[in-house]
Amino acid sequence: MANDQRRKLRIAAVADLHVKEDREQSYKALFADICAVADVLVIAGDLTDLGKPKEAELLAADLRNCTVPVVAVLGNHDYESGAVDEVMAILTDVGVKLLNGRAVEIEGVGFVGVKGFAGGFGRYMLSSFGEPAIKAMVAESVDETMRLENAMRQVRASRSMVILHYAPITETVVGEPPEIFPFLGSSRLAETIDRFKVDAVVHGHAHRGSYEGRTPAGAPVFNVAAHIEKPTGKPYALIEL
Repeated sequence: MANDQRRKLRIAAVADLHVKEDREQSYKALFADICAVADVLVIAGDLTDLGKPKEAELLAADLRNCTVPVVAVLGNHDYESGAVDEVMAILTDVGVKLLNGRAVEIEGVGFVGVKGFAGGFGRYMLSSFGEPAIKAMVAESVDETMRLENAMRQVRASRSMVILHYAPITETVVGEPPEIFPFLGSSRLAETIDRFKVDAVVHGHAHRGSYEGRTPAGAPVFNVAAHIEKPTGKPYALIEL
């Protein structure tokens, strides 16, 4: 095994930046801090607040001077204005590796990403029954898990991280109102993850959730929403793989 595969990779992971068009501060200082301590920056969705190209441009300007690779997935907010293709183009133009059902390898670690979707957890997971609208919602959840599975099959590295926006387990959404748990993620994601060897999973979306949990098969899961308290004491988590 080559040296780059044996060396531990330091990954700074954050989510839910929600860059606004009329923001009062930038993320330049945060990204500079991350570049000083990490080898890779991962952003787990909701890069923008309303999915506006102007918001993406502001984020792109902050990311332009990043000295480490940036890997990201989109979140639900990034779809709000129906300009997702423009948002993606703006971010990829500054080097962001946007994962939407694909994998990328960096220094011996495979990064796999999808947005994920809602649907609920365990025996309370929504089933494809009844009105067409419910069936469409379940179909979207299944489609995202299929994207994840197809991407996982592309990984050849000995270590891997899954990047989601929606949560794959309930443990990391605890702290949110139980009534909205079904809208924060789906167990289908964890079921797919557990069919593979995965070293870490990160997600966002649940701003008032909990930092850490595990899939049923034991893969560590981290809620890296900027609002969540983390061991670093900063908006980002630092994970070594």
